[in-house]
Amino acid sequence: MTLDTRTPPGSRAGRIAALAETRAARPESIAAAAARRTRRASLLGPTGRLMLIAADHPARGALAAGGDPLAMADRGELLDRLCTALERPGVDGVLATPDVAEDLLLLGALDGKIVIGSMNRGGLAGASFEIDDRFTAYSADAIAASRLDGGKVLLRVDDADPATPRTLEGCARAVSALAGHGLMAMVEPFIARRVDGRVRNDLTPEAMIRAISIAAGLGTTSARTWLKVPVVPGMERVMAASTLPALLLGGEVSTDPRAARDGWRRAMRLPTVRGLVVGRSLLYPADGDVAGAVDAAVEVI
Repeated sequence: MTLDTRTPPGSRAGRIAALAETRAARPESIAAAAARRTRRASLLGPTGRLMLIAADHPARGALAAGGDPLAMADRGELLDRLCTALERPGVDGVLATPDVAEDLLLLGALDGKIVIGSMNRGGLAGASFEIDDRFTAYSADAIAASRLDGGKVLLRVDDADPATPRTLEGCARAVSALAGHGLMAMVEPFIARRVDGRVRNDLTPEAMIRAISIAAGLGTTSARTWLKVPVVPGMERVMAASTLPALLLGGEVSTDPRAARDGWRRAMRLPTVRGLVVGRSLLYPADGDVAGAVDAAVEVI
């Protein structure tokens, strides 16, 4: 979206345009906004489900959505789409890195919402060190200090990459630290391998069963651990690998959104599946209708 100083200051576009001035002149506004944010009493709403919008891709340099390699490169447009999604009935909150979460705080978009901070973003997309996914965003202490509701870690286990143990250890420490603060630890696990030099996730049932089994054992307690998992063949077998609550991820923008929703709907019948965490496929739908895409996803849960 194109923003200029002629934009009415009270409009959403005006508030987004004002972010740069606020950040430069009044950086303390971020902590003040976090301190006064109205928090929800519990993670799960009255339906017992959870619907989150994912917005942590840019911090890994992953800006593509659909066929556009730079779809998420315009921060003003991304924030506008996020605000549209967060305003829709049934949307519980957002998963984001500090920069995005703080923009949304300054916009007043997170009152009464669940906010999950994304933690390890150091495994940049396409880099030779992608599996060495270090904690370069939120820490557990920062999440607690900012009064967020939990933290999310990405765990890709590549048996051939010596960086895997460091990522395992970092994720385990994060799970323990979040639990120590009484906060949700959301773990997104995959078995991964390099194909033609690029990291690819193995989405077979057997690989996901192994990934979930590894993730469930991370940390000094699993009391606050949730899983974030893709919909793959054989979800009954896959989700039987753990008793931990799980959220389904959305993945890439689908060429067949109806089929994707049907897959979510079937998986939602499983006892441990409690909701969705979807980003690009709702924020950048093929038809451009963010509100319509979000409403269709909410209907699933």
